[in-house]
Formats: sequence, structure tokens, C-alpha cells
Amino acid sequence: MPYTFCIMGGDARQRAAARALRRAGHTVLGPGQAALCQVLLLPLPAASTPELQAVLACAAPGTLVLAGRPSPQVRQAVEAAGLPLVDYSCRPELAALNAVPTAEGCLALLLEQRDRTLWQSPVLVLGYGRVGQAVARRLAALGAWVTVAARSAEQRAAARCAGCRAAPLTQLTRLLPGFDAVVNTIPAPVLTRTELACLPAGAVVIDLASAPGGTDFAAAADLGLRAQLATGLPARSAPCTAGELLADTVLNILQEREEQP
Repeated sequence: MPYTFCIMGGDARQRAAARALRRAGHTVLGPGQAALCQVLLLPLPAASTPELQAVLACAAPGTLVLAGRPSPQVRQAVEAAGLPLVDYSCRPELAALNAVPTAEGCLALLLEQRDRTLWQSPVLVLGYGRVGQAVARRLAALGAWVTVAARSAEQRAAARCAGCRAAPLTQLTRLLPGFDAVVNTIPAPVLTRTELACLPAGAVVIDLASAPGGTDFAAAADLGLRAQLATGLPARSAPCTAGELLADTVLNILQEREEQP
């Protein structure tokens, strides 16, 4: 069935989501017409703003609020308005698909910050979840010599099956001197000052883990390393694709709710 959406946030991803929803036959209105909407789509991350408070105040009863990583203030405001809330960032299909623009954005950062090709360059990837796999596959396709360090023996086996070298995280200090490019996907402190001191001077670290990342960025700066926390890459590097993926996920959520008895 066609829905009427109110889309909050004016970034490129939200605009792309609006276009995709219109192409799919749905109506998209602005915040000033929130009272006419069935679904309120908030950005990722979703923060509380005066505009959101005003929209919630005039939203019709039963309006579904879809938000990406809503802050506690957003959750409280939606609850106070008596509206249902779904955090779309928890959807596994969105996480799986967003790994692709995240990986491509990571490769762009590596190419920007290094003066060598990725081809025939040793690159260390920490973690082998969705994002780690997407990054490692694309690096290997470009001819990089990829090593994956992961805690899980199953993940290390999967990395080897994909043509990468693999090592346990316990060997990190031994591994790091051989790499001037490291990509971290583990949301835990894995690159402390001790580990960072093992890297060669000028090494590049791209941390893709959710904030605050897994890198001691102050220590990296002290040691002369180029370390960057690169969160939100889908919206930054490929906002049109990210918006289309968001629209697909939103429609999946709505279809599942229709199918519920």
C-alpha cells in the first residue's frame, strides 16, 4: 500500500531516500505537513531538535517514527508523544548493504592519504565482520596483500578461504611493523599506544568502528601516525546509494508490519 512520509533532515542521504520513496509510489511531505503523514523518517543518527519536537507535537496518533540510532532524548520525546518507534539502524539487511559504501569510502581514504598504490601494498585489516570482509575483498581485488587479524578462529579461516592471510589478534604487536596501512573495524580498544608504537613512521590508520573507535588517536598523533576515525562513510562517500538502501529498508519494515496478524 502507498504511504505518506514526512522526512526530517536535509542531508544528501535523506534527500536520496525521499526520491527513492517517491519512485516507489509513495508520497513525501515536508515537516510542515507532518500531521498528514503516516510515517516520520528521521536521519541517522537521530538527535533531538526544536523542529523534531514541533513535528512530534502535531503528528497524528499512530504515526510510525523510524529513526537511526535515536538518542535517549529522541526516544523520550517519541515515547512522550505516544508514538511507536523503530530503530532502522538495527536492521541486518541495512548493516550488510552499508558495508559496501563503507568499504569503498575506506579505499578512497587510503588512496588519498598514501603515496603508493594499493596494488602490491601490504594492508592489515582488523576484524572480519561485515565491514571487515567487504574491505578485505575489495583490497584483494585491487592487488593488495591483505592480512586479517581477528579473534575468532572461524573468521580467520574465512579470511584464508577468501585468499587473505590471517593471524590472531594476540599477534598484533608482531604483525604491525610490517604494515604502513591499517584498517580497523573492531569497536574496542585494539590499537593502544603500545600497538601503535609498533607501526612504521607515517603509517595510515583508518578506523571504521563506531565512535569512539578502537584507536588511541592522541597516541597516534604523538607518534606521527595518520589516524582517522571514519564513521558515517555511506552518507559521506555515497549518499545517493545510502539513501536508496535506507528507503529499501524502510519499505521492508513497513511490509513486515503489514504482514503481522
